Amino acid sequence: MSIKLFELLLQASIYTVTISVVSILIGFAIAIVISAMLLSRQRLFVLPAQIFISFFRGAPLLVQLLLIYNLLPVIGINVPSIVAAVVGLSLCTAAYQAENLRGGFASVPAGLVESAEMVGMTPIQIFRRIRAPIALRLTFPALVNEAILILKASSLVSVVGIVELTRMAQDLAGSTFLPLEIFASAGLIYLVINWIVALAGGLIERSLPGVPR
Repeated sequence: MSIKLFELLLQASIYTVTISVVSILIGFAIAIVISAMLLSRQRLFVLPAQIFISFFRGAPLLVQLLLIYNLLPVIGINVPSIVAAVVGLSLCTAAYQAENLRGGFASVPAGLVESAEMVGMTPIQIFRRIRAPIALRLTFPALVNEAILILKASSLVSVVGIVELTRMAQDLAGSTFLPLEIFASAGLIYLVINWIVALAGGLIERSLPGVPR
């Protein structure tokens, strides 16, 4: 396989990484809201959050992408394919991240929170200094794993017309008749990207505050 073909795959991988990173960040912001709704004692908030998680964890991502891509124009929202792809990935990863965060917040020792309240800390201070750091530390490995899964799942956005790494590999394999070399190179690029994400996640995790025992 020529260097030119490999460069095309690398260029497409930048698109893959960009879509994935944007989707993960948006999904994390949504996940914080959904997890807060899950932890609420108000049924008005809990039920919609449960429905959201059940749908986006239960339906295949491919179906979600096609549904969003075809639904938006029907309700009068005409957006580029890239926006539909990011929306689909963001909502999907938000459902998984919300469950991870909910588990993390639920695992915060009640004694720590009670002690903080006794010394006069405000709810915001308790959240910022106790709940959030411990929950993040507990759930961080799962969040990194979810980021890797989204990077791999981003290959599905090709169904809405996005030429990312997998779609580029398919196009090049069809035009050059070198499927083995092309897909092996694409797999290698995915491997390197995910290895970098896992390595960065491990470094960040070690820098996070420890979990009280």
